[in-house]
Amino acid sequence: MAITSEATSVARRYVSWYWFPTIGSIVWIGTLLGLLVTWIAEGSPYYESMGPSGQTIAYISDIGADFLKPLFITGSSITSVCFVLSLFGARWLRHRGRLLPNTSMTQRVLSIGSIIGAVIGSIGLILLAVFDTKRYTTLHRVFLAVFCIGVLISALGTVLEYWRLERNHRTSRALTISMWTKFAFFIVELGLAVTFGVLMRHRKHNAGAIVEWVLGILFTGYLLSFNLDLLPATKSYPGQFKDMELTPPATPYT
Repeated sequence: MAITSEATSVARRYVSWYWFPTIGSIVWIGTLLGLLVTWIAEGSPYYESMGPSGQTIAYISDIGADFLKPLFITGSSITSVCFVLSLFGARWLRHRGRLLPNTSMTQRVLSIGSIIGAVIGSIGLILLAVFDTKRYTTLHRVFLAVFCIGVLISALGTVLEYWRLERNHRTSRALTISMWTKFAFFIVELGLAVTFGVLMRHRKHNAGAIVEWVLGILFTGYLLSFNLDLLPATKSYPGQFKDMELTPPATPYT
C-alpha cells in the first residue's frame, strides 16, 4: 500500500495538470520569439499585409501571415489547448478536493464561465492564425477581437471566483497572490486592448504593433500564473480539502 501511495505521489509530481500552463507558456513565447527573431534577422522586411501606410514595425500577424504561417498556427493551437486545459484542470481538481474547494454555487458558475471564455478566446486565437491578415483581413480582425474578448471574460471570471474563494480561505497565500496577479493582468490587458483598438482605428500602426507585441508577451505571464493554482495538487490526494468546504472567512470583508 505504501509503495502504491508513493508511486501515485511521484506520478502527480511529474505528470500533472500544472504541465499545461507550463507547456502553453513555453510554446507561446517560443512562437513569438520565433516570429520576432526571424523578422529581425531578415532585416525587418516590409510585408505585403502591412499596406501603404508607412508602417515599419510588423504586427505579430504580419509575420505570421508569411512563410512562418505554419509556425503561427501550430503555436497558437497548442497554446489554446493548454490554456483551456489549465482552467479545466483547476475546476476538476477543486471538484475532486485536491485544491481548495469552491464554497458556493456562484463560485462554480464563475469557474465555468471562465472556462467558456477561455474556449471562446482559444477558438479566436486559432482562427486568427488560420485566416491570416494578408488574405482574410476582415475575418482576421474579427477573430482577433474574439480572442481578446474571450480572454478578458475568462480572466474576469477567474478573478471574481478567486476573490469569493479567498474570503473562505484567507490563510492561503498562494490563492491571494494568484488572485491579485490575475487581477493585474486583467486591468493591464483591458487598458492595452482598448489602446490597441484606438490606435488601429486611427491607423497608428507602428504604435499599434508595439502594443500588440506587449499584449502577446503578457499572455505568457497569464498562462504561467496558473502554476500557482495547480502546483499544490502535486502533493494532495482526492478529498483532502473537502472538509474545508464550509470554513467561514476568518475576517469578513466590510
